[in-house]
Amino acid sequence: MADALCPAILVAAPASGQGKTTVSAALARLHARQGRRVRVFKCGPDFLDPYWHALASAAPVYQLDLWMTGESDCRTRLTAAAREADLIIVEGVMGLFDGEPSAADLAQSFGLPILAVIDASAMAGTFGALAFGLQHYRPGLPWAGVLANRVASARHAAMLKASVHDPAQWMGALMRNPAMNLPERQLGLTVATELPDALARLDAAADALADTPLGRMSVSDLQRWRVDFTAGQPQGLALGAPDATPQLLAGRTVAVARDAAFCFIYAANLDCLRALGAELVFFSPLLDTALPDCDAVWLPGGYPELHATRLAANTGLRDSMQAHVARHKPVWAECGGMMLLFEQLVTADGDTHDLWALLPGTVTLHKRLAALGPQQLSLAQGVLRGHTFHYSTCDTPLPASCHTARPQCEQAIGVGEALYQSGSIRASYFHAWFASSVQATAALFSPEVSHA
Repeated sequence: MADALCPAILVAAPASGQGKTTVSAALARLHARQGRRVRVFKCGPDFLDPYWHALASAAPVYQLDLWMTGESDCRTRLTAAAREADLIIVEGVMGLFDGEPSAADLAQSFGLPILAVIDASAMAGTFGALAFGLQHYRPGLPWAGVLANRVASARHAAMLKASVHDPAQWMGALMRNPAMNLPERQLGLTVATELPDALARLDAAADALADTPLGRMSVSDLQRWRVDFTAGQPQGLALGAPDATPQLLAGRTVAVARDAAFCFIYAANLDCLRALGAELVFFSPLLDTALPDCDAVWLPGGYPELHATRLAANTGLRDSMQAHVARHKPVWAECGGMMLLFEQLVTADGDTHDLWALLPGTVTLHKRLAALGPQQLSLAQGVLRGHTFHYSTCDTPLPASCHTARPQCEQAIGVGEALYQSGSIRASYFHAWFASSVQATAALFSPEVSHA
């Protein structure tokens, strides 16, 4: 087996909002512009940051999560990337030590050197103390260095650099620059594909990074961060790989909603459905007036509340979906996909929109999070791992057929996210990682199967 040696870093921070995504995407864009093969991964279950990384690297982006996706899947994906890439970049999640498992856990599991990005806009000498603490809080963490973000001036940068105990750890400073800001909204960053100037923003960030010690590193310099992804533990086979997955959906066509309103889709979930033998066809609830010819429908999460008027007006697709359900063909609706199927949606400002009324009840948006965190869904066919992240709640007379639970917890009535079933529709706020149970996934897209 060929060696899987490749320079790799994990971009981390002391907290969310420090600039991890900007720096990760800028570094990817900088090297991709120079003709290097860059592979970017996202730590944790995030859907949105990968859109920016995919644009920056011109390559697919996958999630790495020691619990949700599993260590074997992480190792297999990293190893495959190392065999074809010149540089691997992993963007961390939240603060370096936040969560179970954390970005630090991932870095330690695979020997990924950590680049700490710190928003230095409101500090001087404390920058060095924070960098030192991140590096030494957990003994034995591999370390790449520290980068100051949102720096006010060259003088400010000099103060920050002087505060770092080991000068070799200084990777430079990025100045405040609105041209490279990545806009945000509820649930996270705006999807890159929605912004006509997305690539220009990444180019501005890459140009700024090019003027730092990190950005000036040559291919030879990067070798100091070379990682052997085959060393240490035996390699596992990625769940959902075609040569290991039973063809439980062979001969079936799954229609997947995909547009600006429904964009919370893991690339690995599409891979898993294909590995199960399904043919995938895509449609837009914003534009298409009828479902494509299919055996099952997947309505993923997204932002239906931002497009409620257009979705409500698409009565043709609504009627097509009703006909699909009347023929007892399966529908799996996650979070935003489920919201679309209720009778009404009430925005956080109190505006009411009629929706498709395939499920009874009302969805109400709130200005604060309603739920967040890892979840698992126990079905008769297996346990699906995933997560929940939403600002809305639903009021429905439908009884829950079951509930999700936190990791390592038994499912309990009234705890976790409800799974609703109405005819051939199964719906929940739960976002599933399909490869965690290919049998349960296949059941979601198969008719006449008990899911309770």
